[in-house]
Amino acid sequence: MPIFMKNCFMANSEPSFQSISWQDDRLRIIDQTFLPKREVYSELTSAGQVWDAIKKLRVRGAPAIGIAGAYGLYLGIKDFSMQGFDMFYSESQRIGDYLNSSRPTAVNLSWAVNRILNTLYAHKEKSIDELKQIALKTAITIHEEDRRLCKEIGEHGVELIPEDARILTHCNTGGLATGEFGTALSIILHAHMAGKVEMVWVDETRPLLQGARLTTWELKKAEIPHTLNIDSAAAFLMQQGKVNLVVTGADRITKNGDTANKIGTYMLAIAARAHNIPFYVAAPYSTIDMELENGNLIEIEERDDDEISKFAGKLTAPKKTPVYNPAFDVTPHHLITAIITEKGIIKPDYTKNFSRLFS
Repeated sequence: MPIFMKNCFMANSEPSFQSISWQDDRLRIIDQTFLPKREVYSELTSAGQVWDAIKKLRVRGAPAIGIAGAYGLYLGIKDFSMQGFDMFYSESQRIGDYLNSSRPTAVNLSWAVNRILNTLYAHKEKSIDELKQIALKTAITIHEEDRRLCKEIGEHGVELIPEDARILTHCNTGGLATGEFGTALSIILHAHMAGKVEMVWVDETRPLLQGARLTTWELKKAEIPHTLNIDSAAAFLMQQGKVNLVVTGADRITKNGDTANKIGTYMLAIAARAHNIPFYVAAPYSTIDMELENGNLIEIEERDDDEISKFAGKLTAPKKTPVYNPAFDVTPHHLITAIITEKGIIKPDYTKNFSRLFS
């Protein structure tokens, strides 16, 4: 797999890097496992490489995973040589199921894959070569839509940010996790451009440190004032009056507004409620799963024991210590002040307002 390295800069708070791009019939990503030490670009040319990149967090963040999965489906079918729609569609479904197995919690992946499959079926009278190009065009459209909608999320969210805001955020929700701009970080970026941000508190986000490794990297590029804190200091910061609001992203939002996000988000929501601090969730409409009634139905990914029992390759617990390592938790809808999407700010009752949105 070819690897490239590049230096880039952030000017006037506009994104200066592309975490994911389509170039010459291949997918190019920033390998986020190298950040913040090195900015390494990898090229993916097969569905298997895309699956591996998603599974091993080389590409991560719900919207970015969806984009990668869309391109991965095209990469899996582009060399299909047999004729006949039924066989072609069956193979497309097989590759889609394979890609979906890489990470089950984020709905954007299955949403993007299913969007391409549905589009292929709607054009089943076309030739196989035409269908391949339709799949690629749909993937590119999904990518372009994400760039636009992330910008719109930021523009809508600015009105919720007070002057001299001290914002606490969790995990990574910027351009690294999306097509561009980000979700929660898009709001922070646009608020900074409006001169509203005094400080961004960044949870380190154990165990993989996406806040420490990735969010601080993006904030530094944007020249946004920020301070890194350990996850367990968040409630204390609120108690000290150093936080005005919390804004996070989401990997799946159910019909009633329950929200799955990086592990530790639920604790933040509880702490925010205890200190009467607004708790906002920023996500594109594709993250809202109207097929699931509530958060109890969300499949929560559990990851490898070594992420907890080791650090930098060294044991931090006795060998064979039992480990519980969920990658996500679910924040109940009643703890969420508002959900910001590209279509605007949605407030409770979420069930009723989501139904209006999707109708």
